[in-house]
Amino acid sequence: MEMASSARTVEEIFKDFSARRAAVVRALTCDVDAFYGLCDPDKENLCLYGHPSETWEVALPAEEVPPELPEPALGINFARDGMNRKDWLSLVAVHSDSWLLSVAFYLGARLNRNERKRLFSLINDLPTVFEVVTERKPVKEKPSVDSGSKSRGSIKRSSDGQMKSNPKLMEDSYEDEEDDHTETLCGSCGGNYNADEFWIGCDVCERWYHGKCVKITPAKADSIKQYKCPSCMKRSRS
Repeated sequence: MEMASSARTVEEIFKDFSARRAAVVRALTCDVDAFYGLCDPDKENLCLYGHPSETWEVALPAEEVPPELPEPALGINFARDGMNRKDWLSLVAVHSDSWLLSVAFYLGARLNRNERKRLFSLINDLPTVFEVVTERKPVKEKPSVDSGSKSRGSIKRSSDGQMKSNPKLMEDSYEDEEDDHTETLCGSCGGNYNADEFWIGCDVCERWYHGKCVKITPAKADSIKQYKCPSCMKRSRS
């Protein structure tokens, strides 16, 4: 399990929490088929780890006793075939939320009362892994500024179908739309909308994603006529 021994300030601990959370969310959503396949009930006790590098891993628990960091739920693979798939993933999500909080507050053991309160406030602003996996917090649709819009504020489609940049529109619309998007969540990591980051919308399910979560850059978005998110691509192939 990757360590984060240097994470001691509120900001550093929250950064560590966010990275581990993003990794776990990815395992239970975008990479769910790979995750499901790795949780073989015939194997020994397995755990789902989210690392500070935003990568996830299904592995045996740490051998150190006591471990250097709190350990995630043990034996998640044993219940896989005895439960409905969605129910099993929801159970793993709940245990993952508990683990993420335990790691964050373990690292924050030396924080004072106000710092702990601020850390929890930052964490609480993010939807839980369980909420993302079960879609308990629906994604708020973006108001239609241009029916061909591909990304928030930065790229618009002109009347001839070509993509073009409009910095002035971006500046004007950010102020008006900032409040409208505060509840918009990334369909991949579940993070809140941030006007400083590049986002792209799926033309099929109309969900929004961080460009980095779906590996789409603004330059790549220019060449996409109709964007399909990973989930919609998977459904269309099946």
